[in-house]
Amino acid sequence: MIENPLSQDPVPGDEYTRPQFARAALLTIDMQADFVSGPHAVPGTEQIVPAVARLARVFRDAHRPIVHVVRLYLPDGGNADICRRSLIASGADLVAPHSPGSRLADGLAPAGAAPLDPGRLLSGAAQPLADGEHVIYKPRWSAFHHTPLRWHLDDLGVNTLVVAGCNYPNCPRATIYDASARDYRLVIAEDATSGFGEHARPEMTGIAAWCLTVATIGRHLRAGDGAAA
Repeated sequence: MIENPLSQDPVPGDEYTRPQFARAALLTIDMQADFVSGPHAVPGTEQIVPAVARLARVFRDAHRPIVHVVRLYLPDGGNADICRRSLIASGADLVAPHSPGSRLADGLAPAGAAPLDPGRLLSGAAQPLADGEHVIYKPRWSAFHHTPLRWHLDDLGVNTLVVAGCNYPNCPRATIYDASARDYRLVIAEDATSGFGEHARPEMTGIAAWCLTVATIGRHLRAGDGAAA
């Protein structure tokens, strides 16, 4: 008898919190060029780009949805968080609409994807990049704050979110708390999230957001583990 290779790597959680990978979507958070390199780069983000790209490929191969959640700061800073308005208004060129720094990090977008469409995104609409893959603009830390994300996920029948990207203490963390408040089953890709460390693990597991590696997520996703009986 051949042993199931995942028998020693079970899906965490109970009947209410166990991720159902057959109904999962991937959220990549703020994986944009300006946050990867340059004067406003977020520490650790350049290092996770390959892992986030691998995770996206796994979701594409499994024909599961992906949402890239991005920032776009207007030149006057009027749509930025108040803690960043002075920086933007002073002339800092940070994820400005149509700028090279606003594009998705190299290797993250699907082949043949169109550039970001700031007009569409700032209007609150999701921009398709490929079948099952979209971009959504968020004006604040959480990907659920004044965005179409919840309705988009509901239309796709998603009940499990895998979150990765930049930068754990801010946007991934805020997104996960808001997702928990909406009763999603949750996974954070611990090696594909900048700013994630051992300090984050008890906080996340305390709200049943399970901390898994990209490799582990990929194995469970390919197996369709955690599907409802």
